[in-house]
Amino acid sequence: MSNSGQISRILIIDDEAPIREVFSATLRDEGYVVSTAHDGVSGLSEIRSFNPDIVFLDIWMPGDMDGIQVLNQGRRDFPMVDFVMISGHGTIETAVKATKLGAWDFIEKPLSMDKISIIISNILSYRHEKEEKSLLLNKLRKSIALIGEAPAIVTTKQIIAKMAPTQSWILITGESGVGKALAAQNIHYMSGRAGRPFVDVNCGAVPEDLLDGEIFGIDKGAMPGVDRVKKGKLDLAQGGTLFLNEVSVLTPEVQHRLVKFYDKKSYYRVGGSEEIHNDVRIIAATTKDIEKMVKEGRFSEDLYYKLNIIPFKIPTLRDRTEDIPVLTSYFSDHVARESGYLKKQFSEQAMQTMLKYDWPGNVRELKNFVERVYILTPGEFVDLHDVRFAGLVNMGDEKIEMGDMSTFREARAQFEKDYLLKKIAENGGNISKTAEVIGLERSYLHRKIKSYGIEVP
Repeated sequence: MSNSGQISRILIIDDEAPIREVFSATLRDEGYVVSTAHDGVSGLSEIRSFNPDIVFLDIWMPGDMDGIQVLNQGRRDFPMVDFVMISGHGTIETAVKATKLGAWDFIEKPLSMDKISIIISNILSYRHEKEEKSLLLNKLRKSIALIGEAPAIVTTKQIIAKMAPTQSWILITGESGVGKALAAQNIHYMSGRAGRPFVDVNCGAVPEDLLDGEIFGIDKGAMPGVDRVKKGKLDLAQGGTLFLNEVSVLTPEVQHRLVKFYDKKSYYRVGGSEEIHNDVRIIAATTKDIEKMVKEGRFSEDLYYKLNIIPFKIPTLRDRTEDIPVLTSYFSDHVARESGYLKKQFSEQAMQTMLKYDWPGNVRELKNFVERVYILTPGEFVDLHDVRFAGLVNMGDEKIEMGDMSTFREARAQFEKDYLLKKIAENGGNISKTAEVIGLERSYLHRKIKSYGIEVP
């Protein structure tokens, strides 16, 4: 049985009828669905029709195909099947060859059912863990997905899909807030390194003289107070991806060490003499004009060309304004779910104002703005007045003066008063109707009117 409770299917390919009969009967007694085949050709045909999870395959069989040939073709045509080789006169060379071709294991006749049970259990446990990891990765990929269908972002997604499976180092450029870190995560979790660490270093937040040790680590005694080895971010990212955010601030020494790491796949910790071999992919990002910095001699030309194999710039929100409504809805879902709000609806006027805004902070600014709207807007409907109060003011728009309000409480109170005045006027001074429209109890609305000194016609 598989770990997930689903009955596993096992195929036995062996030219000896007694082995097929005893082996299959024993496996059926243990709850497996079993089929058999007597030679290589019929075995491949049975794999195609029976769709087994595991195949026990004899190496020495008469006919046109021996076990090694079946394994070679089977691994190519049926990559989801696990093969276990069996033989009455195996050699180490044969076992090594079978393993190199992708066999899970190699067992000798006479067959030990205890060993076979352990092998089956190991295969099914591995499959179960792999399925669980795959589900988690798919869930993670959905949570970090790049939202939008504008041509500019579609092109970005296509570039990510092409770059992710490669081992190339990557340089991501773009304005602040466009989603460079998100793009780096997408590349990592769509690559073969997805099961290994993704380590993020905000280079701009690390003091310049500490960047070397932060990335490459520090050996014991190399600095005052360092009484044991301090692992660097490269150590922590073993087998995975190291994301260097704002790579433009790296010192020439660190840039030079990264070039050497690219060439040798090894490095030394600060003050260390032990060469450390490591397999880590580097993804870097910057808001700066790196090409200009290279021309001015302020950034390593070698490192630039190692990173910039495929020019990759994330589009601004101004380049994809048609995605603002879907991004707003996505962030609204997130805020409502995380904070326990009912999802708010943005009016057409409010959305038109958002579409006209420049968004200098790009997607990050939009996300923060949506969160602010949820905090400052008491109702479930977000109108033009609400987005303006939340701080969205275009050139030529009338500004809401909030400079005299020193605290959030004062700003919230001023908003509530303005909002209630507006809604009461819209409903002709009818308090009952106003209370119903804005979703408040009438008695609570009366208390608010009194506290703000609002005169009702």
